[in-house]
Amino acid sequence: DGTLIALAATPDAVVVPPGLATTLRRLRAGLGEALAIVTGRPVAQVDALLGDAPYAVAGEHGGAIRHAPAARLERPALPDLPASAFAAAEAAIAAHPGALLERKAHGLVLHYRQAPAAAAALRAAAEAIATAGFTVMASSMAWEVKPGGIDKGGAVTALMARPPFLGRTPVYIGDDVTDEDGMRAARALGGLGWRVQDAFGDPAGVRAWLRKQAALF
Repeated sequence: DGTLIALAATPDAVVVPPGLATTLRRLRAGLGEALAIVTGRPVAQVDALLGDAPYAVAGEHGGAIRHAPAARLERPALPDLPASAFAAAEAAIAAHPGALLERKAHGLVLHYRQAPAAAAALRAAAEAIATAGFTVMASSMAWEVKPGGIDKGGAVTALMARPPFLGRTPVYIGDDVTDEDGMRAARALGGLGWRVQDAFGDPAGVRAWLRKQAALF
């Protein structure tokens, strides 16, 4: 969201533009399969949105990685939030109409895109929910409570350690604060890390650039 497709009011309201999956498949073929999606979304949601377009998918900020289309989902040992954390999150959301709770396998997200005035209050709620072993991460109009020690940079490093990415030069494109770790990891490996807003303007600009690259193959 915000990189390949436009942000929406809620995570389930995003729309995949026509032709995006086709462009990604062409890139994947031209790159010898070396195309990955790194996201905060669960891997299953990426599958629902993009089908078989990417070769590898790292979801949940690296909390779940599928290194190849037929590979099993790999997860590091991560703590679970207690039930009381979700109860507190529900209470925080209920106090701010328009705010949204997104549950994840090992965490949660408090979205305030439709309740911008709730930003500070929801940050305080997230910080109260983040028990030992968890951290609060700023996202696009949201606060995410996630296990410490995982981020998109770790996901990039893990992907680059295996074929078809091994030995290649990584190019990472992202739009959010959560993508900065991925950009740094790509640069540390001798590659490029580009912020959408600076290099392309918006997701439409990213898609146009990807179409030009796919046409080279």
